[in-house]
Amino acid sequence: MSGTLAAGALRDDVAEAVGPAQDAPLFLLRAPRRSLAAHGCRARLPAGTTATLAERVARFFASARPGPALLVGALPFDPDGDDALFQPDSMTDTLPPAPPAAPATVADLRAEPGGAAYAQAVADAVTVLRSPGAMLQKVVLARSLRVASIQPVVPTALAARLGRDPSVATYVVPLPDPGDAPAWLVGATPELLVSRRGPLVYSHPLAGSARRCADPDEDARAAEALLASTKDHDEHRHVVEAIVAALAPVCEHVEATAQPSLHATASMWHLGTRIQARLKDPSTTVASLVARLHPTPAVCGTPQRLALDTIRSLEPVPRGFYAGAVGWTDAQGDGDWYVAIRCARVQGRQVRLYAGAGVVAGSDPVDELAETGAKFTALLTALGVSDAPTT
Repeated sequence: MSGTLAAGALRDDVAEAVGPAQDAPLFLLRAPRRSLAAHGCRARLPAGTTATLAERVARFFASARPGPALLVGALPFDPDGDDALFQPDSMTDTLPPAPPAAPATVADLRAEPGGAAYAQAVADAVTVLRSPGAMLQKVVLARSLRVASIQPVVPTALAARLGRDPSVATYVVPLPDPGDAPAWLVGATPELLVSRRGPLVYSHPLAGSARRCADPDEDARAAEALLASTKDHDEHRHVVEAIVAALAPVCEHVEATAQPSLHATASMWHLGTRIQARLKDPSTTVASLVARLHPTPAVCGTPQRLALDTIRSLEPVPRGFYAGAVGWTDAQGDGDWYVAIRCARVQGRQVRLYAGAGVVAGSDPVDELAETGAKFTALLTALGVSDAPTT
């Protein structure tokens, strides 16, 4: 398979990978704001960096094109990397039923890096953050689990199991890859990067997390502790301030709730802040807003470029499209883009899960390691893995 998404008919192996041919969407998004299933690939947006996204999208829609006036796909974490967006042959807001499939039978599971190495990377970052005159204020460090399954993992079936949690947006996105089997990004994100409908803009950043507990009393105590945590409020504040600052030049009436509130998924508590604004110029597109915001301090850190350099030096496994963004944009400039977290890269029998934790000066390496372990829970459960070692 080539390293790009080819226009034209969908290959048979891709159709077989996502489900029965007659119901084989190439892109799926099940989300509160809009759900859609896209079939086939009519044309591919020329790949480029996040900074050039709005210009490339505008040029694409400037030409008269048959088919849906819509682009769907994913942006990588690294804003200097190439994105992967395409115009589908057809799309619908009614999602097809997921193909039945049993959870994967896992033959091997390996953490990369292991727990001790990850904790050391966090400790190294904390040393930098606490050093006199340090410019770095926050950095998000990620690690991954490499899973080998006995049978191929069906992306749409995995997404359906993740979608049993109604608090998340689930997605299946094809990825450019030179391998023999099609590659997919599959996940269930609780975090809206940015949405545009006409002049109205919305964002719902999450930062600061705690693992949920099966016991209701312990679960309530975990939520209360998160709400009272100075460290987590500090981490969250960096994200909200960065988003508000990025929107301010192009928006008026940027409103963010004064204090973060609790946002619950099936496995995690998060601190979340709802942000809404009105565009000064209604022609400002969602693609240009994405370029202003991505990557936020919720998945990268602050200052952005310094955090990016720190991530590159401390993380042994490239993120690819993890912690990037998944979504859609149309010819009118509307669209929804979600932060690509709680996700896995699926390719045949190989699955790589990702999770990260925000590190600030008050972080404890053991706590951050535990947070990444908790964030693996949703995907491990969907894969049929319980009590797996994540260190």
